[in-house]
Amino acid sequence: MIGKLKGKVDAVGESYVLIDVNGVGYEVQASSRTLRNLKPGDDVALTIDTHVREDAIRLFGFQSEFERSWFRTLQSIQGVGAKVALSVLGIMSPQDLASAVALGNWAAVEEAPGVGKKLALRIVAELKDKAPGLAIGGHAIPAAGHATLQPNGSSAGLAFSEALSALTNLGYNPAQASAAVAIASKELGDAADTAGLIKRSLKELAR
Repeated sequence: MIGKLKGKVDAVGESYVLIDVNGVGYEVQASSRTLRNLKPGDDVALTIDTHVREDAIRLFGFQSEFERSWFRTLQSIQGVGAKVALSVLGIMSPQDLASAVALGNWAAVEEAPGVGKKLALRIVAELKDKAPGLAIGGHAIPAAGHATLQPNGSSAGLAFSEALSALTNLGYNPAQASAAVAIASKELGDAADTAGLIKRSLKELAR
């Protein structure tokens, strides 16, 4: 299985990029948002999701492992295949999608080509429980440098740290993320879990 490709952009098509890796050209399907940032001659490194079927091998490219995780998770929803998943990620960054899911903003998802209201509602509803796990999964809890930002209490402090780590890994400014989590923590109290803090913080950041 191919997990990553690093080389030069040979050509950019409507839905794919051709990457030259030491003289071998790989055709990689990618979202329109990713393709807009590429042009022939560019050095590029994409995280790859390989789909193997009886009649073909298809490569899908992403700017990060995190984006690939969203691509895979989107396809776990009935009615969402690779084409629709790429369409959603073509108009929304992982951060935008996480915010839309947390806020129940199905209208933003509906703007993706090939996604109607019914499917957008299903995507938001089914991803609501998975989004916090995606945000945290595979990322370390912040180092001791963040300890002063944590509220007292080991359980609350752990949830605070995990929420902060999730938001910064989503691309939010650490200072903004910290402020948002602090507000969420104050409102939800010491009993707040990580998922609750993330959802409340995303609402604060979306203001």
